[in-house]
Amino acid sequence: MPVLVMKFGGTSVATLDRIRRAAKRVGVEVAKGYDVIVIVSAMSGETNKLVGFVEETSPLFDAREYDAVVSSGENVTAGLMALTLQEMDVPARSWQGWQVPVMTTSAHSQARIEEIPTANITRKFAEGMKVAVVAGFQGISPEGRITTLGRGGSDTTAVAFAAAFGAERCDIYTDVDGVYTTDPRICEKARKLDRIAFEEMLELASLGAKVLQTRSVELAMRYKVKLRVLSSFEEMDDAAGTLVCDEEDIMESNVVAGVAHSRDEAKMTLVSVADRPGIAAAIFTPLAEAGVNVDMIVQNISEEGRTDMTFSCPTNQVARAEKVMEEAKAKGEINFHSIVADKNVCKISVVGIGMRSHAGVAAKMFRVLANEGINIQVITTSEIKISVLVERKYMELAVQALHDAFELDKG
Repeated sequence: MPVLVMKFGGTSVATLDRIRRAAKRVGVEVAKGYDVIVIVSAMSGETNKLVGFVEETSPLFDAREYDAVVSSGENVTAGLMALTLQEMDVPARSWQGWQVPVMTTSAHSQARIEEIPTANITRKFAEGMKVAVVAGFQGISPEGRITTLGRGGSDTTAVAFAAAFGAERCDIYTDVDGVYTTDPRICEKARKLDRIAFEEMLELASLGAKVLQTRSVELAMRYKVKLRVLSSFEEMDDAAGTLVCDEEDIMESNVVAGVAHSRDEAKMTLVSVADRPGIAAAIFTPLAEAGVNVDMIVQNISEEGRTDMTFSCPTNQVARAEKVMEEAKAKGEINFHSIVADKNVCKISVVGIGMRSHAGVAAKMFRVLANEGINIQVITTSEIKISVLVERKYMELAVQALHDAFELDKG
């Protein structure tokens, strides 16, 4: 039998009624002849509640026990989904991560999947089970401890199962009906895309589009897993949602596929850094070791052996970055006059595989922003992406202006 993977996010299983609705969708696919692997998240709000319990009990918690607690939300949903399917006369069984087993690294709360042996579930399918309901977000370490994959990890679980079982497709059910050209809450002209290339989706996910977890898109691209993003609240349709697929599977694509934004960005500048060989490594190595996620980097022109180094990072990592830099200065590893942090910025990006073969996208983007009186503070580019930092108050204006300029509302 062909295998289909279906993943339901927290809002899709938030209540028993919604679990029943999701189960009916699973039943439709079983009726089509699929063996189905259902990946479930915890019920909406449950993980946050469990995290709160852990932090209230033990502010400096043991990460192994943290994983044991927060993974329990998915276990509840998996059991309830299996029971619901059984009530519909669909042969189903729930599976926790350790029962599959989903083999992961030992990095608690941020584990990575190493292997998913297929023998146990495949044997049950052969015995007549039609649906394996697997608790997402979790696995088991080499030491035999429960691990979790980080927030949004159920997306990664779903793609990993699709790759391991050679699934025909991996359907990600969420509270939005697909991937849009930009955030519809900001731009009412935003259009749902029928298809988007893996690389475009990866860029959009990493740049602030919260439809899919970045790691899940990376995994799908590596193993050529076709992803479909669709709403669990709308009527089922074979053409519903957005298909994330290989570039070759898209007949014709626009130069720009979408406009992404990230509100939670900060710009940090080390003022008057000693300009010498190895200074960049001396700055960014300790930041990386401290887990600071540095994105855009700009070095100003050197004057009399001194320079300014500017980089961006998430706003919630500013304090950590400042601490790391001051410690490096105290050790004599780097020398700078001061650190200036600006949290009043946002990142705006245009993404599209069509940029590879079309010149002038950057010039057009900069001209549009200039016409709106928006000053660009930092610029970074890749083969299919251009990102800028601008003052946060201009975020919505910038998104709307770029969406209009690149005519993304037109198919």
